[in-house]
Amino acid sequence: MSLNYIILRNLKKNIKNYYLYVFALIFSVALYFSFVTLQFDPAMQEVSGSIKGGAAIGASSVLLVAIVAIFLLYANTIFIKRRSKEIGLFQLIGLTKSRIFVLLSAENLILYFGSMFAGIGAGFVMSRLILMILFKILEVDQVAALRFSPEALQRTVLVFAAVYMLIMIMNYTFIRAQSILSLFKATATSQTRIQRMSLWEVVMGVLGIGSIIGGYYISGELFSGKFTGMNGLMFAMIAILALVIIGTYLFYKGSVSFLFNLIRRSKKGYLSIREVLSLSSIMFRMKSNALLLTVITTVSALAIGLLSLSYISYYSVESSARESSPHDYGFLQKADEAGVREGLDQAGIGYTTLEIPTVQVEVDLKEVMDTKNFPNNDTSLLATVISESSLENIDLQRGEVRIIGYTTTKQTMLKLKDKGELDFSTKNGVIKQQLVGLSEEAVLPYYFGGGILGVFVVDDSVFQELLQHKDPDEQKRVSGAGIYYGINLSSSSQAKQAYEIYKQQKPELQSFSQYEFEFNQRTNMGLIMFIVGFLGLTFLITSGCILYFKQMDESEEEREGYTILRKLGFTQGDLLSGIRFKQLFNFGIPLIVGLCHSYFAVKSGWFFFGTEMLTPMFVVMGLYTVLYSIFGLLSVLYYKRVIRESL
Repeated sequence: MSLNYIILRNLKKNIKNYYLYVFALIFSVALYFSFVTLQFDPAMQEVSGSIKGGAAIGASSVLLVAIVAIFLLYANTIFIKRRSKEIGLFQLIGLTKSRIFVLLSAENLILYFGSMFAGIGAGFVMSRLILMILFKILEVDQVAALRFSPEALQRTVLVFAAVYMLIMIMNYTFIRAQSILSLFKATATSQTRIQRMSLWEVVMGVLGIGSIIGGYYISGELFSGKFTGMNGLMFAMIAILALVIIGTYLFYKGSVSFLFNLIRRSKKGYLSIREVLSLSSIMFRMKSNALLLTVITTVSALAIGLLSLSYISYYSVESSARESSPHDYGFLQKADEAGVREGLDQAGIGYTTLEIPTVQVEVDLKEVMDTKNFPNNDTSLLATVISESSLENIDLQRGEVRIIGYTTTKQTMLKLKDKGELDFSTKNGVIKQQLVGLSEEAVLPYYFGGGILGVFVVDDSVFQELLQHKDPDEQKRVSGAGIYYGINLSSSSQAKQAYEIYKQQKPELQSFSQYEFEFNQRTNMGLIMFIVGFLGLTFLITSGCILYFKQMDESEEEREGYTILRKLGFTQGDLLSGIRFKQLFNFGIPLIVGLCHSYFAVKSGWFFFGTEMLTPMFVVMGLYTVLYSIFGLLSVLYYKRVIRESL
């Protein structure tokens, strides 16, 4: 029997176990090749010219390589251990360790580089689709052509050849370090079984749940005012990370077994076949996989959280643009406004104009706010004040004031009562006003009301009094005469044409364009969402495969138990019902914990990224759950085959 025959026979024998590994490898190579192709694609110049998209794609490709390399090395560790008996048999029949290493290297060479070149082909086909998706997200008017990049091919081959060399070094080290006896015991000692829980494990279980809850609580209070200053926020964030990560590890190390042990005790030891195959198995195996599951859960939560935040920003682009620039165009200089109006008139674009005088006044808010958020109880702020006559649908009496533009972000940072007394400071003394309401609608650009609060609206007679007695030093915060000039287009269909006119006029820096803000925000966050989404998808595929491979190992270890149960009279359906329940926990627990981590992380600071949280976050979580569940289903199908072959 020649060595070549053994290599081909082993490939044929093991291909049924490697198919998901091959798929993940092809997918990873395809995605990496597509990313690098984007980096060298001439069509990316429009994107990279505005936000350095090429550099962002290049940086993400490095992270992608790290994810894939870790996955391939870990998967190789699992498969080399599964073949330990086979390696031991090769030694028994007289093959040297060097010959065995050559045999395994040849198998890996065929499998690895065959998958790699298949992945490059798939990546070449995918690159145009990925480029089309990116241009669609960014709303770039550019044709996505199918181009083959020699630079991308060279970089892909070099990177994955380096990963292959690491795998070979790992295999050589494993073969050289093992004796024949240890090779036959490798799979038997790969899992630690715990027959009963100690007091320390119970304590770890309680501490794990308590740590996670503590981390969630601090994250909920992160921006409530309890933590002030950069040092306070930094220590709070470090505490959140430490509590959640350590709590997750202790949760897998002791909490799961502790909770399931309580369930088993409640049944007084009378467990059904489904419970024996699910609860008991998880209790005894979850501890040995604690570190792996902690890493998978943490990175999953990070991926879901980042993708949720980027999608929140992308989803909230229009509303964020309206908050930052309520009108299509705004100006602080009359000459700039007149120049744009002239251009719109020449192009025949309809519009309406508005003019809002403003005054900068120091306001004392001690009666309507919590002073603990301010050092030394200093509750005075410099605020923008306008008259009710500048706005429609607002009617105030003398002595009444309303705060508008008090957005969700500002509400989170600084809670205000909707009623109370305010003091306006002028050169001639203090003017007392009564706060009669708060609203989120923005009427002036962020330049005016972008501080801690918003814009203060008062009765016209009070506004005239504030203008008459204003402090000249306080007016220096706003350029020009303190008058805001706004332009609203009559039809949104002419927005792009109007923006070209706006750019041609080259207004001064103190001007505002809602279209420009929306375009920049959509481009920036669209690219971030695109990159995070594909990196998250890569991690989802690799982590799902790792959990699937672990289930393959467990199923092979439990094959003898299934044979005994089948001989005792249990049907295939009886065993499968327990397996489904087991996989629901094996894949469901890391998924649910990861979703909870990401939910509380996003909830603590989502308002900095957009105006809507639930819809974008639930869309991301839903897609992640559906894709993740596919691996649970595949593991059930593999168990089904093992149970069917157990007799």
